Amino acid sequence: MPPAETQFFAQSAQDLVTPAELVSMSGLDFMRGILEGRIAAPPIARVLNFSLERVAEGVADFCGAPDFDAMNPMGTVHGGWYGAILDSCMACAVMTTLPQGKIYTTLEYKVNIIRPIALGTEVRAVGRVQHAGRSTGVAMGELVGVADGRLYATGSTTCIIMSPK
Repeated sequence: MPPAETQFFAQSAQDLVTPAELVSMSGLDFMRGILEGRIAAPPIARVLNFSLERVAEGVADFCGAPDFDAMNPMGTVHGGWYGAILDSCMACAVMTTLPQGKIYTTLEYKVNIIRPIALGTEVRAVGRVQHAGRSTGVAMGELVGVADGRLYATGSTTCIIMSPK
């Protein structure tokens, strides 16, 4: 069963979890809810043509393929597409480490594009936590071709971990 088939994407703000619902579960439970289709996946994933594939403690993988809408004026995939899928896998990996009552946001991230991705090429974004502390989480990501196993880009992130007010 491909995970993308079990997920549903938010169509409006009413489909997203409320802040109270979010902090009522651990980050791993939240991410499992998206993977299993109990919680709406964010609309950006639908717009940019990628979806959550796997989650575990400290791990989040997404699969996707850039389409025509991801092109820049030079006819190649826009760097923002690489950034969005890598930010998603890395930050969501950090999310899987959060206890109930905590939230996070990306503080900064870096992307190194190694080679261009041809339109329609399916890639897997693999995010792995390197550190999950009380106030920060650090993760690395790789963007790898599903069919060819080639490395297309790498990334790193620092996320701030917070208690909501």
